[in-house]
Amino acid sequence: MAAARSALACAGRAANEAVSFVVFMVLDVVEVLLCVVYKVADYMLEGAWRPCYCSSSSTASAAAAASGKIVVSERGGSKVVSMLSSTKLHLEDISDTLYTRPSVLSGTSRRGVVRAPPTHASATTLTVHSAIVQMLQGKVGVDGEDKQHRPYRSPRWSDCHCANCNPVDTSRLFVHVEGPPDGAATEDDVLFIHGFISSSGFWTETVLPNVSPEAHLRRRLFAVDLLGFGRSPKPADSLYTLREHVEMIERSVIERYGVKSFHIVAHSLGTVLALALAVKYPAAVRSLTLVAPPYFPVPRGEVGTQYVLRTVAPRRVWPAIAFGASVACWYEHLSRTVSIVLSKHHRLWELAFRLFTLYRVRTYLMDGFFCHTHIASWHTLHNIICGSAGKIDKCLEIVRDQLTCDVTIYHGRDDELLPVQCSYAVKSKIPRAQVKVIDGKDHVTIVVGRQKDLAMELEEIWNRQR
Repeated sequence: MAAARSALACAGRAANEAVSFVVFMVLDVVEVLLCVVYKVADYMLEGAWRPCYCSSSSTASAAAAASGKIVVSERGGSKVVSMLSSTKLHLEDISDTLYTRPSVLSGTSRRGVVRAPPTHASATTLTVHSAIVQMLQGKVGVDGEDKQHRPYRSPRWSDCHCANCNPVDTSRLFVHVEGPPDGAATEDDVLFIHGFISSSGFWTETVLPNVSPEAHLRRRLFAVDLLGFGRSPKPADSLYTLREHVEMIERSVIERYGVKSFHIVAHSLGTVLALALAVKYPAAVRSLTLVAPPYFPVPRGEVGTQYVLRTVAPRRVWPAIAFGASVACWYEHLSRTVSIVLSKHHRLWELAFRLFTLYRVRTYLMDGFFCHTHIASWHTLHNIICGSAGKIDKCLEIVRDQLTCDVTIYHGRDDELLPVQCSYAVKSKIPRAQVKVIDGKDHVTIVVGRQKDLAMELEEIWNRQR
């Protein structure tokens, strides 16, 4: 009997691999066709060719030099893109998976950031992928009639134009705040950070209503919509790097509300931002609660970003969540098509869902799933999830060695997107971390559906740090 089950499992894996090979080979072809379609559509509707990561990077240095407003240099061992009218963008913040995604057949990759031989003893030349340079040129703008680098319109034609998706204040994130009704001073604060293609509603509709009145009197609770998601700004010229996400949280919560000490509760992708904030504010963080962290230790000899890409998105048709992740990670133009169908028309989908369920089901999860732009989701996925390879190790080591706060990790045993091993890998880096694996829960239901229990457990964590 056991032999029969083993043979059946092997046959199933073989069938999955065979079907996956064919399906993703077809998707590779569709991706090439969509690249042409969107270039034509962007030119017709926006009056300019827009860059994509299918393009070659060979002309990027010339484009940067011609603009006169972007300087690529290396300072203190750190590659930096300087925009003369703005701040600096560190190339280490940009994941090579944006432009190095070999097709099923080719198995080859393009090099996105290349260091050329020095022209003289004190200078080096760096070639940056053309899409990145063109996005920066669109951000700072150029004079004359050069339509190639016209500043980006935001929202773009393929994005939703409703007021909910396009806030008037583009300098700050949307922040949901709860605290003492009389504005009295609090002991400390709590920052809730959602995961990928989600929103503050993931917390405000689940955990926050179940926090006790006593905790509300002692603490302010902040839940943010991350840059590019929910009701927060969605700039079309942003690369949505870890640095940009963290700086927007700082500006929108820590600086704006004068936060001095705080607890962090984060889910999935948000745990990467939580660790970065903890490293930046080691004396202020009172506790870290990480829910389903996407941590994959990279084997020796592997390119970290590419290893995480293949692990998170294995290009398999089954399970379904792996297929969805693979389409989102590997195909820039296919994922843009999905975004147009779902995100651009999210109000229609929300109405249809309400009518179909006779208004019995609340749609707060749809706000996060639909209310984003393709540029935001594409860059955040690659620059945070894939690009965090190596960065998380350093953050975990600092949390282990320099912070004394409690670290608690929750994970659903049935999580098919990020396996339980991710949380145990975090514990291997931070031995004092406490891992709580919840039976019968997956990547979403680890919070949604057990919000009352989680709220009680969180209050216990916060109270221990008083």
